[in-house]
Amino acid sequence: MNNFSSKLLETAVNELAKLPGIGRKTSVRLALHLLRQNNSEVEALGNALIRMRNEISFCKICFNVSDTEICDICNDKGRDAGLVCVVEDVRDVMAIENTSQFKGQYHVLGGVISPMDGIGPGDLNIEPLIKRIQQGNVKEVIMALSPTMEGDTTNFYIYKRLKGFNVFITTIARGVSIGDNLEFTDEITLGRSITNRLPYETTFNR
Repeated sequence: MNNFSSKLLETAVNELAKLPGIGRKTSVRLALHLLRQNNSEVEALGNALIRMRNEISFCKICFNVSDTEICDICNDKGRDAGLVCVVEDVRDVMAIENTSQFKGQYHVLGGVISPMDGIGPGDLNIEPLIKRIQQGNVKEVIMALSPTMEGDTTNFYIYKRLKGFNVFITTIARGVSIGDNLEFTDEITLGRSITNRLPYETTFNR
C-alpha cells in the first residue's frame, strides 16, 4: 500500500493501474515519469489519447480501426480485394501486416465465439462478412483465428455459413502452436503460416 502525499498523484496512479498489464508498481513509475516531463509532452500524450477515443472509427468494410470511413488497407488498389483474411481483432491485423507476406484485405470479427463468456455469433461481425461474400467479389477467405478452442469453434461456424458460396476457404498452416494467440507469434512463423495456408476442410482430420 502506497502512502501518497498528493491526492492528484494517487488518482493518476489509480487510473494507470486500470490498464491491462500495468501493475501497481508500474503505474507509480509511469506517473512519476510523467510528473518529470515538460507540460507540453504530457499534454501531447493526453490529447492523443482523448482524440483517439473520440475520433477513431471502424472501417465500414472490414471493421479495422481507421481515421476515415474506409481504412487505408481497403482503399489500397494494390491489394487483392478477392482475398479476405478473417481475424479476431485489430492486433492480429497488425501482426500479419508486420510479416509483409499478405497482400489481400481483412475482416475483423471483434472477438471469437465463447459461450463461457456469453459471446455468441450475433455479437461478432459475422453477418457483414457473409454480405461481403454474397457480393461475389471475394474468391478466397483465409481463416486466421488463433488456434484455441474458441478460435476453432468460430472457424467451424463461419465455414458452415460460407460452405454454400462459391468461395475457397483456407486456414493458416499450423506453424502457430495450438493454444497460442496470433499476436504473440513471431513474424517469420506467422508469415509462413499465411503463405502455406491449407484448404480448411483438410484440417478436419488433423
